Amino acid sequence: MPTPEKVQAVADIREALEGAEAVFLTEYRGLSVKAIQELRTSLRESGADYKVVKMTLAKLAAGDAGFEGLDDYLAGPTALAFAKSDPVATAKALKDFSKAHNVFVLKAGFLSGNILSPEEISKLAEIEPRDVLLAMFAGAAKAPLYQAAGMFASFTRDAASMFDQLMTKKESGEFAPADGASHAVLPTDASTENETAAKAEEE
Repeated sequence: MPTPEKVQAVADIREALEGAEAVFLTEYRGLSVKAIQELRTSLRESGADYKVVKMTLAKLAAGDAGFEGLDDYLAGPTALAFAKSDPVATAKALKDFSKAHNVFVLKAGFLSGNILSPEEISKLAEIEPRDVLLAMFAGAAKAPLYQAAGMFASFTRDAASMFDQLMTKKESGEFAPADGASHAVLPTDASTENETAAKAEEE
């Protein structure tokens, strides 16, 4: 029968799994205590927690949380990196650390219900961080918004001018519906007027 301590440990791991945007499984065999502390610090800066847990308890917690497919990777000296806010930043921190420490192994990841291979984690790490992407998106969105505002303003001015011309023609008697039909002849734009004038001169 599980002890209260193990039950609580499983509950804590499950809570961490469910509260994370992504989870990364790593093998830390051969790392010094100092190196692990450095890794924890860099991960904390990326908004992640790094925990060494018992694999039997981690398997129970993963099953309870509905994280399918992790059992094969929850073996040996494995530690979990819980990305609480930005999976990309956490993946980058792990990749950078693995470059500096050959014994450190990225085993797998879990993101949006999918298992990530080490290669996929590496590709994830190459994506721009969330704040950079948001800034890029905001910058890209500004131009269309300004263009749209200009288009709407231009349309409003053109529409007002068109109706003013129609009213002027009507009042002067130039505008008269033919055969009792109710239709309007819209004023042409400048380019059309120029083409018409050119053709008249040629004729």
